[in-house]
Amino acid sequence: MRYGFVVPSASPREFAELAALGEQRGWDGVFTWEALWHGQAWVTLGAAAMVTEKIKLGTLLTPASRWRPWDLASSVLTVDQLSDGRAVMSVGLGAPNENWTAFEPDEGRRLRVEKLDECLAIYDGLMRGQPFAYEGKHYSAKPTEYLLPDPPVQRPHPPVWVVGAKVIGRDRQPSLERAARWDGLLPSVIDGDRFKMRDTDEFAGIVAEVKDLRAKAGLAAEPYDVIIEGDTSGEFVQLDPPDPAAWAAAGATWWVESWWSKAEREDLPEIRRRIEAGPPGKR
Repeated sequence: MRYGFVVPSASPREFAELAALGEQRGWDGVFTWEALWHGQAWVTLGAAAMVTEKIKLGTLLTPASRWRPWDLASSVLTVDQLSDGRAVMSVGLGAPNENWTAFEPDEGRRLRVEKLDECLAIYDGLMRGQPFAYEGKHYSAKPTEYLLPDPPVQRPHPPVWVVGAKVIGRDRQPSLERAARWDGLLPSVIDGDRFKMRDTDEFAGIVAEVKDLRAKAGLAAEPYDVIIEGDTSGEFVQLDPPDPAAWAAAGATWWVESWWSKAEREDLPEIRRRIEAGPPGKR
């Protein structure tokens, strides 16, 4: 099990300082998040890359459907190169909240799904190198040899973790199928009004289903990451059982402390204290 943490609110400079502190205290990953009108996540991660050497640097998460694929690929590639291969991108459909709809209309779930898949296909193709061509419903790309960047350190591309929601009562699970095609799973469950994972048995079942989808697609079982968002403070995410080891036994490879209840600037000293305490599984 690897351990990471989300920084809910910090300036880019503060984020970089917290990333360095996390590395010193034995954390394996540090994550930021994306919004339309906010500090630019990949610039922030680039700053953290310059003051760290080992800790993974990623988003939790990137609403890839609203990015131009080549812009997103360029941003992730830059952090991957700056960090010597430590960039991770988590993707999902995103939540069209007021910070989103103040600037862009919500195009609807179906369109966001289409754009997400096309964006990831182009991301992968560009990272693998030229010649690359793509013709989709929303985006297209032609082969080029002009002003090409160096390839990513992580081949064939920096890892992509995908939100995979199991919808109870549905035979086909397209969200899980998408997650199975990439490098990691952020599992969730939808059962009527229920969005919370009930227990480790339900979690293990979803992990097994995704691993089976990978096998049927001819994809290797490993390496493949499974991420559980926890909160050992018990303030925001309350898991049953709360022990990270139980979720590791159920198939989780990452435990990410998600301290979203500490999203105000005055909470920064408490965030720093929690980072200084070290990962829950290494104390």
